[in-house]
Amino acid sequence: MSMTAFARHDLETALFRNYSLEITGKDIGQIEAARSAIPAGTPINIAFLGNETHAQRIEAAARIRQWGFEPVPIISSRRLRSVEDRDELLAGLIGAARPTRFMFVGGDPSSPAGPYKDSLDLIAGGIIADHGIVHVVIAGYPEGHPRIERARLWEALEQKIGLLKAHGCTMEITTQFGFDADAIVDWIAQVRARGIDVPIRIGVPGPADVKRLLRFAAQFGVASSAGIVGKYGFSLANLVNKVGPDRFMTRLEDGMRGRDLGTVLLHLYPFGGIGETVAWATGAAGRKMTERAHVIGDCR
Repeated sequence: MSMTAFARHDLETALFRNYSLEITGKDIGQIEAARSAIPAGTPINIAFLGNETHAQRIEAAARIRQWGFEPVPIISSRRLRSVEDRDELLAGLIGAARPTRFMFVGGDPSSPAGPYKDSLDLIAGGIIADHGIVHVVIAGYPEGHPRIERARLWEALEQKIGLLKAHGCTMEITTQFGFDADAIVDWIAQVRARGIDVPIRIGVPGPADVKRLLRFAAQFGVASSAGIVGKYGFSLANLVNKVGPDRFMTRLEDGMRGRDLGTVLLHLYPFGGIGETVAWATGAAGRKMTERAHVIGDCR
């Protein structure tokens, strides 16, 4: 067996180490139901929904910590009503759950509810020093953003990285989910070409029915043309099936193989539920380990 094949199995296995998950406050019970199958210390992002309260976000973070996982509160800049609103939320989260990392995003509203128009504003506004934050996750958009030009996305990414470095923070980038693995690999290569070497988590939807995937794609501005979703593994003509990211992962692995793209991990969006998403990740990791063992055996 060639070293190229051996390297392939190393890559495939590495992609499933230390994955992160995402949950909303109202769905926190799904974490409790699946917690025996989730690796201890797994980062779990807590979405910042407009129809949930700070109390729900704080409670979700506290329970995630209690169950042995790492809460990662997402802070939606445009949903914060004031500096005082920001401080109330952060103080509550830190007091209840001691998060070691936060994710800063702009958020869905087209106009800000308070003083922060985007996550760059939030970072520049003193949140790091005011709350002793040491690790920050920022968003990446490999397939673009429906309301922001690509040139501005790159400019903002570099500005945020520079500002966070100046504050002494460590960082990660977590990407929006997408269906086009080729575009995602190309984007990672561009990030690295710009001298940005922080870990990147690729957003991947867990198994879900096609209608649900397309609904979330429309909500988040993710491209879903017939050609792109065909690469992913489903057809726009058949919306009743459930689909997983297996074909997407194979294409992703093929695109990354043999390239020095730094630390790349997975962030799983559980559109079909936490339990099914975790079961998929566990099964995929097990299959990769078995394949790797066979490769090692063939090399002897």
